[in-house]
Amino acid sequence: MPPHDTTASVTEAPSTVFVIDDHGGIRKSLRYLMESTGLDVEVFECAEDFLGAYQPTRPGCVVSDVYMPGMTGVELLEKLAGKGDFRPAILISGQGDIPTAVQAMKVGAVDFLEKPFEDDELLERVQQCVRMDTEWRTWRAEAIDILERMDTLSPREREVMDLVVDGNSTKEIARLLEISPKTVEIHRGHVMRKMRVRSSLELVKTVLVCRKVKGSALKP
Repeated sequence: MPPHDTTASVTEAPSTVFVIDDHGGIRKSLRYLMESTGLDVEVFECAEDFLGAYQPTRPGCVVSDVYMPGMTGVELLEKLAGKGDFRPAILISGQGDIPTAVQAMKVGAVDFLEKPFEDDELLERVQQCVRMDTEWRTWRAEAIDILERMDTLSPREREVMDLVVDGNSTKEIARLLEISPKTVEIHRGHVMRKMRVRSSLELVKTVLVCRKVKGSALKP
């Protein structure tokens, strides 16, 4: 049986660029810039306003000023990380000091741009962030589906699956688990059916998707 299609729900909702800046003129110009390329945009005067309207399931990226009254852009990213939201973000600032840029990267900023910046440069980075977010949400949806399938496996089936994915042959798995090769094949068959894959190669690819996402922390 082929795997469920988990990408449709991810790609149905349009990506939004969430712009956060306390300067009205900059908010207006960034909105115009993004909309001129067909991007959906929402603007906020401060980080607190953004968090008040925040919905973690909405796809997109953040473009935020660093130094604003109240919560800074870096503190906003820390707040989002605390909620398990690691959506791509670009921080912009008129005070481009290296320590702030380093701190921004540490809390998950994809890029740090110093004002004034070229419109084309920002647009290129924003489009990259939108692609990253879409890719991440697709991976995550697939990983959640895979984890649900894994939950149906018995402890022994899970052991066999992990050893198959790690490249072990039937004889090697039988030796490592101290069971017969025939028993390994029976467990392998159960794994293939429950994981809804048709070959060992497909099983490996399926599990590696999950491992890749978990390696980055499987976040909401």
